[in-house]
Amino acid sequence: MSTKRRKRHSAEQIVKKLRDAETMLSAGKTVAEVVQALEISEQSYYRWKAKYGGMQAAEAKRLKELEVENARLKKLLAEAELDKAMLKELASGNW
Repeated sequence: MSTKRRKRHSAEQIVKKLRDAETMLSAGKTVAEVVQALEISEQSYYRWKAKYGGMQAAEAKRLKELEVENARLKKLLAEAELDKAMLKELASGNW
């Protein structure tokens, strides 16, 4: 079992690492060498490349902010729907 701690990267850090990876790849390094140098897994590299590839740091940060806001709004909507269902149940007199 690995004792390596999982590290969270900010959107800006991810974009920088992807830029560094592109530089290393164009210099002739393999993906395996690049991910080892960046201290990330190949899975993370490909997932990040699919999500953040071609983005600038500011765009990646904004994307992350929008994802957080979207999650918050979904939670509020779910709570409102539960409240509405409870009020309907009370109004029908089936409690």
